[in-house]
Amino acid sequence: MKRRHFMMMTTAAIFAAPMVRAEAFEVTLTEAEWRARLTEEQFAVLREEDTEPAGSSPLDGEKRTGVFHCAGCDLPLYASQAKYDSGTGWPSFFEPLPNAVRTKDDPGLFGSRTEVHCRRCGGHLGHVFDDGPQPTGKRYCMNGDAMVFRAA
Repeated sequence: MKRRHFMMMTTAAIFAAPMVRAEAFEVTLTEAEWRARLTEEQFAVLREEDTEPAGSSPLDGEKRTGVFHCAGCDLPLYASQAKYDSGTGWPSFFEPLPNAVRTKDDPGLFGSRTEVHCRRCGGHLGHVFDDGPQPTGKRYCMNGDAMVFRAA
């Protein structure tokens, strides 16, 4: 009985506990400050590591010249020249701007992925995969709610 209780509590803790980031970020705000700054959808993606529905972001079809910035702290993340249509329903890029993003292992029930987050505020942006186009072979599959576009 004790083992079953322990297993149930451990499993519950894994799914209920918020993600703990060991990394320190330049921009740190309280939950209330983030909620005041972001829309509900942006908060869910950037601060709670949610994923927007595929095909829901207008940024997926954005084709103008410019730069995609973090919706949390306005750090420039991706140049429009690195954007491509991956057919996934999310804005995709083959490389970020220099010193814009960081990655970490994102273990899950169906295997491990690599999470991408803003290096300045730690906001969750999406995931990177090894099935993208050349020259990098990477697919940075980002949530549109995590970014804002600034036309050049």
